[in-house]
Amino acid sequence: MAQMNRRRALQLLAALGTTGLAAGCGSGDDTGDEAGSGSPIKVGLIVPGSGANKAIGDEITNGFQLFLSMRGQQIAGHPVTVVTAEEGDTAATGKAAVDRLLKEGVLALTGVVSPTVMTGIKDAVEEARVPLLGSNASPSTLQGVVYIWRTSYVLTEPGEALGEYLRQKLDASSRIAIFGTRGPGSQDVIEGLRRAYERGRRLTEDPIFTDDDPNPSRSLYSGPIRKALGRNPDAVFCHYSGAQAVQFVKQLYAQGYRGPIYAPGFLTEGTALDQLDDGEKGRERKLIQTYGIETALNYSADLNNTANRIFASAYRKTFNSAPTTYAMASYDAALVLDKAIRLAGSNPSPQQVNLALGKVGQVDSPRGTWQFNQTRTPQQKWYLRRVQTDGRLLSNVVINELATLG
Repeated sequence: MAQMNRRRALQLLAALGTTGLAAGCGSGDDTGDEAGSGSPIKVGLIVPGSGANKAIGDEITNGFQLFLSMRGQQIAGHPVTVVTAEEGDTAATGKAAVDRLLKEGVLALTGVVSPTVMTGIKDAVEEARVPLLGSNASPSTLQGVVYIWRTSYVLTEPGEALGEYLRQKLDASSRIAIFGTRGPGSQDVIEGLRRAYERGRRLTEDPIFTDDDPNPSRSLYSGPIRKALGRNPDAVFCHYSGAQAVQFVKQLYAQGYRGPIYAPGFLTEGTALDQLDDGEKGRERKLIQTYGIETALNYSADLNNTANRIFASAYRKTFNSAPTTYAMASYDAALVLDKAIRLAGSNPSPQQVNLALGKVGQVDSPRGTWQFNQTRTPQQKWYLRRVQTDGRLLSNVVINELATLG
């Protein structure tokens, strides 16, 4: 993958227009040194350029680039070169990406979509003593790190936020059919659900884990769904994203399910919701509107705060789409790095930047104010979102706050 060049930066600035200028001046940060007086720095961006996670990788790239375009391609007054590397989907490909970026002399790393890759590169990052600001992958097993920070979430948290909500909303006798892919991601999410829901009651159904196929067929989930529906569930809880989310919901309705769906917000984030929206007269839209899909996430494009109005407006104008939690977390990674470099001084080392990351305090983010906790992940609000018609399209609309976790 090529480095982000000057032409791309100028294109972003042109697309932003006055919105970008307003965003650059309205962040609340000290921008007095934005004339580029600092020495040039390099930041390594680890994202997938192909495969099932490419769409998330693109969102992460967009979010980071948007922040830079608002600051004239600078972080804390330092001209920035972003060097990208293909993360792949294994520990080996992730480590190869880290090794290549370290040879480039990067001051910090960011990105990483896959939990498998994040776990696989842990030792390489810690041994190199170069900070990594992960903007997506966040398995609960990633413990005891010093140089790895995450601006996203821990994967148990969306399940935990929904678990408390469902415990209050559903009768104790309710049957919840639980689905997810095989792998640590769904296990974390379901563990969070169980932890919060089973306070004086229990989940009656065992989770059903399906093949983790990035390109699922139109029948992949039909058998497991029929099995679960045979027990007449009152609700469905599931953990899928992207193409898997689209096919699961379609097959769930095709098998005759007529009830509410609850999930982490990845189910309807980004292009997944677009693919589920089959128009005003469409069958799936009517089923969604009638029976409901509610999700928990740490961000929604319609949040009403100053930072998000600036960010979401600039994102829509630049990329002609609503921002996702993936783009927001990457934008925040750049924002946090900007704060840390300012604290570290005019000629910082990776170790000085890492030390400064622990001192950035509260972050004025599009998601709302948050700060790092002791595990180097955000202490942040989680929101309940409902899929509703917004104009002529289905959209994720914030209903209320669920919890503050982290």
